[in-house]
Amino acid sequence: METPNELQAFHQYLASKGLKSTKQRDIIVEEFLKTKEHIDVEALYEKVRARSTAIGYATVYRTMKLLKEGGLASERHFGHGYALYEPHDKDHHDHLICIKCHKILEFENEAIEKLQDVVAKKYNFKLMTHKHELYGHCQTCQE
Repeated sequence: METPNELQAFHQYLASKGLKSTKQRDIIVEEFLKTKEHIDVEALYEKVRARSTAIGYATVYRTMKLLKEGGLASERHFGHGYALYEPHDKDHHDHLICIKCHKILEFENEAIEKLQDVVAKKYNFKLMTHKHELYGHCQTCQE
């Protein structure tokens, strides 16, 4: 969900890069932060165009790149051939991806997180980050 802090953080990131905040960028960021699911640039573009027809696809694409570089968006590739974005979440989660309908389910599992630490320790490996993606068929596609 959008917070003034996220928009302010984006403005600070832009300033650090010598870029200006614009009404168009703000609309894109606001729409992106309202998104509850993973979204591609095309779908975000459609949401943004509903608010302002003056915003072009390239502006949405470039703004998403800035959000990613600024640490406010996470880019994911789930084997669909295109990038999906989600607001960068402080809470870690993993994904179940349906290879038939492309539905994405997020989940958290403390046992998996602890087991990863055990495995890393066993191999004297300093774990910095990870992504856990499970591919299969969702309940609907199994029927």
